Amino acid sequence: MVLAIRLARHIPVWWCDCWGDVMVRVIGVGLGRTGTMALKMALCRVGFGPCYHFTEVFAHPEHLYAWAAAASGREPEAWRVPLKGYAATTDWPAVAFWREIVEAFPDAKVILTTRDAAQWFESVNGTVFAAMAGKLPGTEERYREFEAAEQLTEFGRMGVVGRTFGGRIDDRDHVIACYERHNEEVRRTVAPDRLLDFQVSQGWEALCAFLGAPIPDEPFPRTNERASFADTVLRDPGMP
Repeated sequence: MVLAIRLARHIPVWWCDCWGDVMVRVIGVGLGRTGTMALKMALCRVGFGPCYHFTEVFAHPEHLYAWAAAASGREPEAWRVPLKGYAATTDWPAVAFWREIVEAFPDAKVILTTRDAAQWFESVNGTVFAAMAGKLPGTEERYREFEAAEQLTEFGRMGVVGRTFGGRIDDRDHVIACYERHNEEVRRTVAPDRLLDFQVSQGWEALCAFLGAPIPDEPFPRTNERASFADTVLRDPGMP
């Protein structure tokens, strides 16, 4: 895996022959901590998997070179490379490039997950931002051992803080304003017949009606509570 990452640093993204194999059917454009993990699981359950969520970078750390290269502007189209073989996206890293992905896949359906802005800030500040600052208990050792830590840090700085929050995450009002502006821009940009404005509390009925999928005879996924963030996000998604 380390060798793959070292090689990736020196291979131009345009050299990759996988672009034609990327065919995303559902694009999740909600920011992290809006129910993105539950949406990932739900999409996979109703036949729109696999779905690219932030957890994928821990199973495929070599992907982080491409995400970091796209976020920094070194290879603006590099976001395409990790999406090979995925039918859907949700959460970061992909949401940092939501405009490009929505434009690149005009037939894909788009889902905007949202929640109360104040509650969202408390969640993202206590999980994602805390982890980025090395202040989240249980994550420090995992990050230190992670073979793509340099690329993960670069993507956090350029893709999350830079592209999503205008370069700063230390001001509550500013971060909430970015969140609300993001949601409004999605609603303004994406055609209404292509967009589902969704809260996970709406459950299967709204999601399945939008996707044209049958409703599963089981509860809608409920995961990624704040208390379990470290176990959920820092776990290889291929592990039980």
